[in-house]
Amino acid sequence: MKIGIPKEIKIKENRVSCTPGGVRMLVQQKHEVFVEQGAGLGSGFSDEIYRQAGAVIVPGPADAWAAEMVIKVKEPQKEEYPYLRPDLVLFTYLHLAAEPALTKRLLVSRTCGIAYETVEVGHRRPLLEPMSEIAGRMSTIVGANYLSKAHGGKGVLLGGVPGVLPGNVLVLGGGSSGINAGRMAVGLGADVTILDVDLERMRFLDITFDHTAHTLYSNEQNLIERLSNVDLLIGAVLVPGAAAPKLIKKEMLEVMKPGSVFVDIAIDQGGCAETSRPTTHDNPIFVEQDVIHYCVTNMPGAYARTATQALTNATMSYAIKLANLGAEQALGLMPDLRAGLNTYQGSLVYPAVAEALGIPCAPNPFQS
Repeated sequence: MKIGIPKEIKIKENRVSCTPGGVRMLVQQKHEVFVEQGAGLGSGFSDEIYRQAGAVIVPGPADAWAAEMVIKVKEPQKEEYPYLRPDLVLFTYLHLAAEPALTKRLLVSRTCGIAYETVEVGHRRPLLEPMSEIAGRMSTIVGANYLSKAHGGKGVLLGGVPGVLPGNVLVLGGGSSGINAGRMAVGLGADVTILDVDLERMRFLDITFDHTAHTLYSNEQNLIERLSNVDLLIGAVLVPGAAAPKLIKKEMLEVMKPGSVFVDIAIDQGGCAETSRPTTHDNPIFVEQDVIHYCVTNMPGAYARTATQALTNATMSYAIKLANLGAEQALGLMPDLRAGLNTYQGSLVYPAVAEALGIPCAPNPFQS
């Protein structure tokens, strides 16, 4: 199979969808891999390293997108829409519940769109987890940074010092992002509370943190009561494939102290606050209700080399199956990969996306 690795063009997106090691694995399986010139530079991988791994370096995006399967990191940007076509298999993060225009274009173009974030093994999202782990850890780092007075925050050091209480961190959601945000915050010495609705998950968190973080059942009353004392609020809510629920109402922010920070990890699914709107690494924050909002939709792109390596580790086994078997046979044989199928032959086949966008949902043609 001919496989394309285009350069990511989203603002400050320095990740690339495949390391040279991943390329070597595909080439060893007798596939042709076309890497766009400069695609790996943001992650520290030169064209020469890809060439040594067996890739063909191509001069522009059209050459990479001409392949039978394109492996990406982020959803296609508007400039890439013309490359979508019926005979293309697109394997990437799509987050279609927050992308109605892209969804329409995928349907019109009849592209086979397989989304990393909806591939499912049991109750796990193995292709989403590595980026969730990075975004979770990063959320505490950037939140602590913007709490400094130099960046407009309230001037609270999360770990405190002897004789001064530590800062308060509230994490919404105890999944992969939330647990990693909590771990980093505990490591800094903050007073950490994690909200969730799954009692079994909270028992797991309680054991995992060994009483270094608190757990609290997530409901509106508990949330409102906690917000007045929060320095850093982290939104780590996930409803797989669907739009994130708006847990934070605009009026709730009024009880937070000026200069508090809100990091919305769920922004790539629309955000979990009514006040959230997408930002970029070039212009990452805005202030609403005197609360600093950090809503960058590609947070792990800031740590591109780590993120690229982690992503390739997770995706490569699936990419090899798709290449070896062809998309239709792979989707037919692999239930976990089948769950990743979002668009196929002009139909939307993932129910949560269809519900979020108000578009009819067709049956997954590979569902047994």
